[in-house]
Amino acid sequence: MFGELVPVGGGDNIPLLKTHLVIGRRPTCDICLPFPNVSSQHCELVLKNGYWHVQDLGSRNGIKINGERDESRFLLPGDELSVAKHVYQVSYEPTADAPPPMEESNPFGKSLLEKAGLTGKKRSRRTNSEQNDQVIGDASAQSRKPKPRPQGNSQDDQILNWLDEE
Repeated sequence: MFGELVPVGGGDNIPLLKTHLVIGRRPTCDICLPFPNVSSQHCELVLKNGYWHVQDLGSRNGIKINGERDESRFLLPGDELSVAKHVYQVSYEPTADAPPPMEESNPFGKSLLEKAGLTGKKRSRRTNSEQNDQVIGDASAQSRKPKPRPQGNSQDDQILNWLDEE
């Protein structure tokens, strides 16, 4: 065993049995958290250089380390990992003598919306209001087109055709 996740607030400890673990809602994940706010493949834990490293896998509700939203970071013993809103204390003994490698972070590498987890994959479906706007837009475009008038020889028909051309 390489450590364990201890649920904050009680519950059964989750053993970390392999050096690469996927956490998610799917039963095929190494650690299955069957909660609706956990993504099917939420994040992964990898033992690197004797320290656990967590990486978000593009989940909808994200991960937090010690209360701060992050996409990836080395976990120290005693850190709290939040998967969606489920909080676990990380318990293990590092196997390296040196501290974990420093991760380079570019403060300008992501927009504030990305850091807050408010951007994601664009959805291909349009909302009902967008569809209604499109229908209304098409209808108004059609109503602006001049309607063809029957060609007649009467003076009224000639005046109406002349007005349509203007």
